[in-house]
Amino acid sequence: MKLRPEMTSDALTRLKRARGQLNAVIEMMESGQDCREALTQLAAVSKAIDRAGFKIIASGMRHCGAARDRGEEPEMTEEELEKLFLALA
Repeated sequence: MKLRPEMTSDALTRLKRARGQLNAVIEMMESGQDCREALTQLAAVSKAIDRAGFKIIASGMRHCGAARDRGEEPEMTEEELEKLFLALA
C-alpha cells in the first residue's frame, strides 16, 4: 500500500516532532546533561514513533475497509495489516 498524504499527515506530524525531540536528546547526551531529562525525552520520542506507526496502520485499515465497501480489492489483506500491527506492538 502506498503512503498517501491524506493517510499519513497525522503520523508525519508526530514523526517530525519526534525528530526534534531526538535531536534534543542527542544534544543533551553530547553536552553531558542530566540523564533523567534525557531519558524522559527519549521515552517521549519512543512513544511518538509508536503512535505514528499505529496511526499509519489505522489509516491503512480504514483505507482498505473503504475499498472493500466499494466492492474493490484492497491493496492489503486484513492478515497483512494485522501482521504489520503486531510488528509494532
